[in-house]
Amino acid sequence: MIPDRRIAFSKLTQKQASAAIARHEMLYAGRMGGARAVFAFCDLSGLDLSGRNLADADFTGAILEETNFARTRLDSASFFGADLRRANLAEASLRRADMRGASLRGANLIGADLYECDLREGAIAEKDRFGNLRMMQHDVGETELPSAMMHSANLERAKMAGVMAVQADFTDAVMRGCSLARANLRLAKLTGANLEGADLTSCNLTGADLSGAVLVGARLTRTVLDGADMSGVLTDTPQSRADASLPISIAETLEGHSRWVESDGREGRPADLTGLDLRGMRSLSYRALTALIAPSAVFYGLNLEGCSLQGSNLQGADLRSAKLGGADLRGANLAGAKLNNADLHDAKIGPLLISDARLLPARLDGAQARYADFRGADLRRARLSDADLSYANFTGADLRDTQLGGALIAGTKLPAVVSDSLSAPPGRSQA
Repeated sequence: MIPDRRIAFSKLTQKQASAAIARHEMLYAGRMGGARAVFAFCDLSGLDLSGRNLADADFTGAILEETNFARTRLDSASFFGADLRRANLAEASLRRADMRGASLRGANLIGADLYECDLREGAIAEKDRFGNLRMMQHDVGETELPSAMMHSANLERAKMAGVMAVQADFTDAVMRGCSLARANLRLAKLTGANLEGADLTSCNLTGADLSGAVLVGARLTRTVLDGADMSGVLTDTPQSRADASLPISIAETLEGHSRWVESDGREGRPADLTGLDLRGMRSLSYRALTALIAPSAVFYGLNLEGCSLQGSNLQGADLRSAKLGGADLRGANLAGAKLNNADLHDAKIGPLLISDARLLPARLDGAQARYADFRGADLRRARLSDADLSYANFTGADLRDTQLGGALIAGTKLPAVVSDSLSAPPGRSQA
């Protein structure tokens, strides 16, 4: 919706807006003199509201063109019918916000948290004299997201039915359980997006880029995919290795590998699972899988908690949303692996002692680990150069002697001692 400029919008200055926000923050802090910020049908275009607490604020029908909301808390705020064209909402928190009928053309929502946000069509109703609701004629319609930048945004369980998002960028966005029925995503970029369990019924994805996206459990009834790039898409159908099938099942192969590990090579045999899809295993928690050979294998969403994977070759493996809490990955090769949203809390990812004089460091160089959970993990001497660690959580992690050269750290939660030592340009660390 683009507001009708014939309506008398109250134009606010930066000073007036800041004063209202200060009172709103006082209300949230439980201090005397606080009052909810109500900016309904106000013109705040071009103002700087970044980094403030505006949760539950009212921006109904407001003009917010090019307004700066970067890193602002806007949980449960109302943006019904608001004009947010080219607004900066990067890393803002919009959890359960009401954005029905809003215009977000060209808006920057990179890394924003829109969990359960309502982006459906907007309409206004009134009761007639019999108590029945009837729709009023009003210039509020479908939410507009053309050319919006939603890279790495969290849209889990967001309501986006009927949204118009032509050429929008949803690269690596988390869209699990998202409702996109009847949405227009023509020519949209959804590379690596996680659409697990999403409702794409009657969604228009003509010419969209879905390469590497996750569509496990997604509803695709009457979905239009003409000309869409579906290369590398992860669906409910297990992938198979192109060269040759295993002589025995994956379960038996892994059982033989565990016996080989536990008997020091006297029984069983090492497993080579290169490029295989292991999702059918459901759980491999606490299994002895040391020195496993599984480059480019698919472990998506698999339970690997407490698993022994020391010295394993997992280069380029798909470990998105995998549960690796407490796993032993010392000396493992995870170069180029997909670890987005993986749970690696308390994992051992330090060096593996090969001999008295040799340590084998773990490799995560070039890995994709956006939103990964590394809390309390041991990452001493690990190679994280050129890895994408955007919005990952390293709280309490041991990063001594870790190589972070060229790593993307936008929105990353790092230990204070590490954060203070990084002075590279925004978004990238220094060597």
